[in-house]
Amino acid sequence: MRTLLITGPGGSGRTTVAAATAHAAARAGVRTLLLGTDRTDTLGAVLGAPVGPEPSEAAPRLTVRRLDADEDFRTDLAALQDRASSALDLLGASRLDPEELTPLPGAGELALLRALRDAALPGTHDLLVVDLPPVPRALDLLALPEELRRYLRRLLPPERQAARALRPVLGRLAGVPLPAEWLYETAARLDLQLAAAETVLADRGTAVRLVAEPGPAGADAVRTATLGLALRGLRTDVLVATRVLPEGAEDSWLAGPVAQQRKALAEWRETHDVRPVAHLGRDPRGADDLAALAVPGADTRSSAAEGPSAVEWPVTDSLADDGVLVWHIPLPGARREELDLIRRGDELVVTAGPFRRTVPLPSALRRCTVDGAALREGELRIRFRPDPRLWPRTG
Repeated sequence: MRTLLITGPGGSGRTTVAAATAHAAARAGVRTLLLGTDRTDTLGAVLGAPVGPEPSEAAPRLTVRRLDADEDFRTDLAALQDRASSALDLLGASRLDPEELTPLPGAGELALLRALRDAALPGTHDLLVVDLPPVPRALDLLALPEELRRYLRRLLPPERQAARALRPVLGRLAGVPLPAEWLYETAARLDLQLAAAETVLADRGTAVRLVAEPGPAGADAVRTATLGLALRGLRTDVLVATRVLPEGAEDSWLAGPVAQQRKALAEWRETHDVRPVAHLGRDPRGADDLAALAVPGADTRSSAAEGPSAVEWPVTDSLADDGVLVWHIPLPGARREELDLIRRGDELVVTAGPFRRTVPLPSALRRCTVDGAALREGELRIRFRPDPRLWPRTG
């Protein structure tokens, strides 16, 4: 199934574009699921009918639903209390009733990751369209599966779970209790769920569609979003430019805004596949208005050979010429003064602007030392020189 994640700066019309994209796909005969993530029913306001947590049919071949983070949080915490019941009883702790629970920060993000995992399972839909939160919250959410899995592996390494039979002995020798069985089981369950969500995001059929209104604020948001997505290795689809004003208004008060939009669109076309969407002169509402927007459709070809290509960070061999291996990391929009690299064992911490990611080194580079880096034409090129102590000898 193809997954299309739609985001943009607040007020850019991302929810409208998400609804219009889903409607266009359904009209083309594609079985589509449209998922809303806002706590308020912004999606229903655009569609012209309320959207709730239960799936409903908004049009032929179009199913819509809105996340209910509150209910998901209550269900998760109730299940956690059940699994930790012996520990809670030992401590004399009283359980929390579902009626008194209010979601903690992050509950909505976890609910969305679960929904992504579940919706991408083989079923009745060919296309999943997700109305993500605005940038930069969407970028934080897309980074969550990988980062949480890395934290889990550091705090509760799976190899320690393998020594479960020795834990009582090790606990007595160390003089401190080791983590209980349920904690490892909970961590393993969470890791499995996060891995499923991470697989959806990394799938070659998944792409992020950016939405922005052409202008200075939109240009800044697009540059930031493009950089953040590139650092995460996430593929972008198209850039939908919303509320584009008609040309030929040089003699009216629209002359200034039209010129500003024209300049932004020209700059975007140098680096993005831009699809302008005309201003309707009103807030779109209902199927007719969504059709009038004429947003680009979604490619739902399932063949790996025909589908969108995945983002690659290749390593090139320049050992014969320069004695180095070069790791190429595409970072469009990055600025040299905002870049930073830190080597930590077999990992590299890359900072680009406001974003940071810890990535494992490819196996060949783990036996090398960092020899330098350069940013050229939107690509970070890191040079690695083989460590004579670790590199296999030839001849």
